[in-house]
Amino acid sequence: MRLVSKEALRAFLITQKDIDAHRAGAPIPHKMTQRGLADRVGVHPSFINHLTSGRRRCLEPETATRIAEVLNIPVEVLFEPVAPSAKRQTTRSQRLSVA
Repeated sequence: MRLVSKEALRAFLITQKDIDAHRAGAPIPHKMTQRGLADRVGVHPSFINHLTSGRRRCLEPETATRIAEVLNIPVEVLFEPVAPSAKRQTTRSQRLSVA
């Protein structure tokens, strides 16, 4: 699955802008922290950070489904299916073992 956009995911998470507004007296909207989402989904917090920063866009369908379930939204709101690549990726260790 591929993340539609980092902004789409950020809309469901507390941002620094939300924190600054709260310090100025505004209520925090009903959102979740990146760490809270990671804990509930069962992934490392850096994984969620990589999605929200744009460093990562692709993820396993099961993980995308868990994120959508935790956020209580349809999976299609945040993620789109990706056709598997026909070209097989080899790892460095696989290339070295052939030589």
